[in-house]
Amino acid sequence: MKHVIALDVGGTGIKAALVGADPGTEDPGSKDLGTGLLHETRRPTGRDRGPEAVVEGVLELAAELYALGEKELGEPPAAVGAAVPGIVDTRTGTAVYAANLGWRDVPLRDLLSRRLKGIPAALGHDARTAGLAEGRVGAGRGADRFLFVPLGTGIAGAIGIDGRVEEGAHGSAGEIGHIAVRRGPGAPRCGCGAHGCLETLASASAVGRAWAEASGNGAADAADCARAVEAGDPAAARVWQAAIDALADGLVIALTLLDPRTLIIGGGLAEAGETLFRPLRTAVAERVTFQKLPLIVPAALGDTAGCLGAGLLARDLLATHTTEVTG
Repeated sequence: MKHVIALDVGGTGIKAALVGADPGTEDPGSKDLGTGLLHETRRPTGRDRGPEAVVEGVLELAAELYALGEKELGEPPAAVGAAVPGIVDTRTGTAVYAANLGWRDVPLRDLLSRRLKGIPAALGHDARTAGLAEGRVGAGRGADRFLFVPLGTGIAGAIGIDGRVEEGAHGSAGEIGHIAVRRGPGAPRCGCGAHGCLETLASASAVGRAWAEASGNGAADAADCARAVEAGDPAAARVWQAAIDALADGLVIALTLLDPRTLIIGGGLAEAGETLFRPLRTAVAERVTFQKLPLIVPAALGDTAGCLGAGLLARDLLATHTTEVTG
């Protein structure tokens, strides 16, 4: 059975799997989603040990999966895909920079290939790789144009076009979190250096900060705010609506530019379900004029999207290599 290695490297943990090589065909509600997950594992990233140790940990885990596939499935994995955070140069296969991992200019694609006896390797940006999975085998399956927006610590985006994800000329397409949706002296400063960026107002961490201040509970987070909204707390409702309004402003800018058929919302904030989606759909609908309103849906794959997307990167790479050989 042909299979590939999939790695999703995060700030605190690495999700990894052996993935079958056949395209997904199952119902999106199923756990497997047709991705052929043959083995799954998770491992701490160990960033406290330094960037070199993190890289070595990724390579060691990949080597373990290679050996496992060879032993249990009768042949070695045919390719490997890895999703990593930060700035990624997919053309050269370089993990350029990741603040939460401390690495710079790591030639991770080549390192993986060398450690795994020369099999082809693909490297992708974590949010875009997760978006690839959501678009192809998750909530956006069947949509020729989609936008995937995960609302987590920050806000990222993946622009899906005919089964692939657009990277842009410099590898930074889809950074919707850095659209300025608020101006003026009260606009919060973003980590990027600008003011009023969407992720300073509508990410899960932004909602958590706002609710912690409004409630007087320094330990409160976005999930606490959502529960308070559901319980009818007016202060929580104000915090929540402010985030919804900012998010809707940013999304309308994005859909005006991109005209997606499906808008997929994921990340921690999406776990609030209809507490988020009902007012968000209303707010977006109130803001559009000539634009065609897309289908707004929750992500289907949860925190496995990055790993599944890495498997898709590897399978796509394998298909390309097969075509080149047979051609």
